[in-house]
Amino acid sequence: MTQTRAFLDAVGDWASGGPGGPASDRALRLGVRTAVLLEGLSDLAAVETLAAQQGRDLPAEGVCVVPMGGAMSVGRYAALLGPPGLGLRLAGLCDERERGFFDRGFARARAPHGDVFVCAADLEDEMVRALGTARVEEIVRGEGDLRAWQTFLHQPAHRDRPRSQQLRRFLGTKKGRKIRYGHLLVEALGPEQVPAPLDNLLRSL
Repeated sequence: MTQTRAFLDAVGDWASGGPGGPASDRALRLGVRTAVLLEGLSDLAAVETLAAQQGRDLPAEGVCVVPMGGAMSVGRYAALLGPPGLGLRLAGLCDERERGFFDRGFARARAPHGDVFVCAADLEDEMVRALGTARVEEIVRGEGDLRAWQTFLHQPAHRDRPRSQQLRRFLGTKKGRKIRYGHLLVEALGPEQVPAPLDNLLRSL
């Protein structure tokens, strides 16, 4: 894990304009063959949790999961890590509204579009629909977030929205909450409940 973290740090420095040598050297030492490009840390939590549930060790398989800090960075990361750069195979998971960024970034990097897996709205929406709103609310209560959830429901901006939309919005209202629930919601999924984009991503690796 320490070696993977160092590789990700080197990639982040390279994407910010630093030298690419450290990232290339670490990729060779780790045997990285695939880079999975994700928008952010909540997606990373979900992917890592599902992989662990399935008994998979992605770093040992040569797979590095890269949170980019936003979909608009995908072109830069795809160029650095894909065929024009380190020559890694690329895969990705994104929200529907960010699909254009991924499609253009993968096209410029000469990577197959079919290796981008798209959530209908976002990953939280996929998991809320898979689990059902009642189950997600149970998890919220179990995490001690009931008071915050009830306060949120009384806010005029959210009061009349469908419950699934309310839950999606609630998960993103506090720093760190989406990351924590990215882990918790995947943990609660049964084998037949895993949303297709997330399931297909893991199966493709």
